[in-house]
Amino acid sequence: MKYITQISRIFVGVLFIISGFIKLNDPLGFSYKLQEYFGADVLNIEFLIPYALGLSVFVVVFEVVLGVFLLIGYKPKFTVWSLLLMIVFFTFLTFYSAYFDKVKDCGCFGDALKLTPWESFTKDVILLVFILILFFGIKHIKPIFGKLPTTVLALLSFLVSLWFGYHVLMHLPAIDFRAYAIGKNLQKQMDIPEDAAKRVTEYTWTFNVNGEEKEFVTNGSYPQVDGEYVSVETKIIDEGYIPPIQDFSIESEDEDLTSQFLDEDKLLIVAMYNINTGESEGVAKLKSFTDQAIEKGYKVIGLTSSGAEDKVRFKQGHNLNFDFYLCDEKVIKTIVRANPGIVILNKGTVMNKAHWNDIEDIELEGEEIVSINENISKPEEKMEPTFDDLALYETEYEKSMYMASEYYLNTLKIPDSILVKLVPHNHDEFHLFYMTTGPDHKLGKTDFFYETTQWIFEKVVSEKDDNFYMPSIQLASFADGEYAEGFIENLKLIIKADTDKFCKSIKGKEFAEKNPIKYYSVEYNCE
Repeated sequence: MKYITQISRIFVGVLFIISGFIKLNDPLGFSYKLQEYFGADVLNIEFLIPYALGLSVFVVVFEVVLGVFLLIGYKPKFTVWSLLLMIVFFTFLTFYSAYFDKVKDCGCFGDALKLTPWESFTKDVILLVFILILFFGIKHIKPIFGKLPTTVLALLSFLVSLWFGYHVLMHLPAIDFRAYAIGKNLQKQMDIPEDAAKRVTEYTWTFNVNGEEKEFVTNGSYPQVDGEYVSVETKIIDEGYIPPIQDFSIESEDEDLTSQFLDEDKLLIVAMYNINTGESEGVAKLKSFTDQAIEKGYKVIGLTSSGAEDKVRFKQGHNLNFDFYLCDEKVIKTIVRANPGIVILNKGTVMNKAHWNDIEDIELEGEEIVSINENISKPEEKMEPTFDDLALYETEYEKSMYMASEYYLNTLKIPDSILVKLVPHNHDEFHLFYMTTGPDHKLGKTDFFYETTQWIFEKVVSEKDDNFYMPSIQLASFADGEYAEGFIENLKLIIKADTDKFCKSIKGKEFAEKNPIKYYSVEYNCE
């Protein structure tokens, strides 16, 4: 019994350390797996979902520590009882998952080794046997060092495990076992080789033959039976070849753009599975980083599972110069363990990826190019516009528009004194402003109208600049057409920030019935 116990001790200890370390390398990924188990379709304990990450870190740290405790012989009773309780729980979990076909992969070894539900259950049963040997042979588990060294090693194992878990959460997994790892080509990971094994499916057909139901098994072909068809059941005998990447796509509202973007030489992806829950510190870094990438010739896009309204609001709210496209939430979580995270591709090959904490460490290659859509002040490279043609414009509003456009086209920051004068006072002026989007206008190929209107709103929404408060309200009153949603969203943000201030600012002013200012004055009981 003594030797069997020692063999079991080494086997269980090493296996727990390996299994725990692999999951500790990616605790966020393990938390996603726990969320699957907690879901309504599996254990139906959804109240635990918000705590999945904390539980994930606790479980994997505890798993590694128990493995170390067992090997060094620290507190044998506590260690063996903990191992027994843990393996009993996970044996039940894997059996439930396998029997009811709920979770396809237990996540026992993270992304390093995929096990089917029944393979996971078998593994846990074998471990249970070895742990029972330890349970009944506990008297043979002795510390291999003295009391002080054993205690120090036990404490160090806990502290190192906790530090490592925190480190990978704040950055990215130290070892990336996923199909989106640096160096992997996404197209190749999605391809199915011509000689790949095909799925084998068994069909069980039921027919009523002379008043008796009989079953006929085929590989898919309809059986030649002289009887009445009743039903058919299928059973997968062999899954065949399954490509590492199956569900990756980049989609607009109208089309699939995956192939187009994966053919880009320099593609930078901002991955945010949910833009409403993105880390605020990471989101704050996106504007300057992506602007820099665009300057250096990168094609920048965002990937999210969030809806169209959320995408528009997020882009306008943070003044971003790129668009978000649709991708499955689970896929985005797999691509990069951060929200937001950065992925750089070259012809579909992952060249680099980073947690938002490490954005500053990414080296963007390429020479800087000047984009007419940028609004970055570079006084050492740019000369102030001379405005020699102001005499050509009849009205003050036209002059203000001309001055603003010259700053914009020279990629200089538009002074507040000019920016505020872009706000139209009537529909004729607004028509002139909006017509800058026309294909024949010198600003037609830029985002002048959309960016400047957003900057005006930002002066109030983000910067709390009272000089732009009434101008922003005035601008919002022209909400109509394709840009209306952005105008309304900003107006709502302004109102919700201080409803009393909004009501006081419009008191005594007349607005048409269809004017959004009129609508919100009624909704918020300003009158």
